[in-house]
Formats: sequence, structure tokens, C-alpha cells
Amino acid sequence: MKLISSIGGGLAGACALTILHEILRRIDPEAPRMDLLGKQAVAKGLNKTDNRVPDEESLYQIAMVGDIISNTIYYGLGVAGKKKYIMPKGALIGLTAGLGAVFLPKSLGLNPDYSSRTLKRKALTTGLYLIGGLVASAVAKRLEGKSKIKSIKEKPFDLISYNRNTFLNG
Repeated sequence: MKLISSIGGGLAGACALTILHEILRRIDPEAPRMDLLGKQAVAKGLNKTDNRVPDEESLYQIAMVGDIISNTIYYGLGVAGKKKYIMPKGALIGLTAGLGAVFLPKSLGLNPDYSSRTLKRKALTTGLYLIGGLVASAVAKRLEGKSKIKSIKEKPFDLISYNRNTFLNG
């Protein structure tokens, strides 16, 4: 898989996760509050490095940008490599991220209630990250397919000779 396809898929998965989370938290009081978890993590990091913690709005913006960047990298690395098992890989990285979001905050000194206060919140947290992984896989696969179509348009006879040689040589 090309790097641009992996990054594009990772960005799509990260954006899908963030958009779905933002919508869900506005309509369901039991939705995960990964925004608050992100703000808490940023504030804790700034405090540890003796930096001033910004106002709530700036803290939110920093957390959102950090989430998009880190999730893009995570999902992008997860879908990189051979395309053969890209959808199961996307499901696995999404599920792993979701379980990490449920079980790691307490170990990191963050408020675990934001992602795991109730069974519903745990399921929604895991599900959101799973969707992000599946979106990352689907988009990366699609982008990879587009790049092959472009190369076929540029050199259409390569496909014919490839198929003929494959057929003749088994």
C-alpha cells in the first residue's frame, strides 16, 4: 500500500471518529466524553512541563488537533502494508484503540469516567473507535484502487500484457 493511501485512510478514520463523537456527545448524555479526556491529558502534560494551561476553548482546540493528528498516525500505520487483509486490520486496530480508550485512562492518571462510567459508555467508546478503523481501511483501500486505475489509464497495455502473461505462464 502506498504511503499516501495509508495517510488518507488514517485521516478519514480519525475524522469519522471525531465527527461521530462530537455529534453523539451533543445528543446523548451517556455518550463518551473523549473531548474532556483529551483536555485533561493536555492540561496534565502542560502542568508536568511547567507550562501555562490555556483557557477552556484553547484547551479544547489543542485537544482536538492532537486527537486528529494522533489518530491519523495510528490508523494510518494500522492500515499500511499489504492490502490483502486491510478490512480485518482496520477492525482490529479500531477495536484495540477502543479498548485502550476504555481501560487506559485510569492507568494514565486520567478520569476513567469519561470513557467507561457505564456499560453503554464503554460500548459506545469501543464502537466509535471501531468505526474509525473500518473507515480508515475502506478509504485506504479505495485510494489504493484509484492510484492503480490512474496507472492503468496512463499505460493501458500493461494490464493486457500482464493478464496475457499470467494466463500463458500460469
